Amino acid sequence: MRVVVVGGTGYVGRRVVEAVQHLGHAVVSASPSNGVNTVTGRGIDRALERADVVIDVTNPTSTDAVAAREFFQASTRRLLKAEREVGVKHHVVLSLVGADSSANDGYFSAKAAQESMVEAGSIPFSILRATQFFEFARTIAAWNTHEDTVRLPGTEVEPIAVHDVVAALVEVASSAARNTVVDIAGPERMSLDGFVRQVLLKDHDTRYVVQDASALPHGFNVGGRLLVPAGSDRMIAPTTLGQWLDTSNGRR
Repeated sequence: MRVVVVGGTGYVGRRVVEAVQHLGHAVVSASPSNGVNTVTGRGIDRALERADVVIDVTNPTSTDAVAAREFFQASTRRLLKAEREVGVKHHVVLSLVGADSSANDGYFSAKAAQESMVEAGSIPFSILRATQFFEFARTIAAWNTHEDTVRLPGTEVEPIAVHDVVAALVEVASSAARNTVVDIAGPERMSLDGFVRQVLLKDHDTRYVVQDASALPHGFNVGGRLLVPAGSDRMIAPTTLGQWLDTSNGRR
């Protein structure tokens, strides 16, 4: 099997490339640094030559609603067109749990637009929606710190380790199933503030993490239970937050 990982030099992408290589498949890492730009179309045709599967883990440089939507739409449009021309058999995209239900949140709605384009296209697809990464906790804290305090709502989350998401992406890409949408979440449910607090405590970070029901956290201003999987068609990852914190993955 020949796999093209679009966004293959990014935080998730390079791990996907390594996982595919470990299974003995041919893999192409496609990113602007490798001469492939899915927004402009530069290098796409060459990267997709003889490809069987495309795994799209691209991300825009901005989480601004308009910029993110424009990025995903332009990138996905060019990818799907090139895939049709070379006969790609399977398009796999990494998305976010809640993207289909969060029309008022800029980044989530941009991912929803990407999903819609993939579902409406002619390439057999798989969409894997993941919850928040354990690795994202420090970014959430940085975005929502005022002086020495991080204020976050008690919104429920089921965070997940990146390596579990990578394993699931490779599994989905290798599966015979097509035209599926699957959620994947970590094995534990906790509050958003509790999640971030545990990571900062492990770091010996002196900032206070306070639960504030009125807080609108930067990065994903979605409410209710939209950050956890709602349907029965879901995968549960094995790694707990405690296990992740006790390994090198949980250290800076």
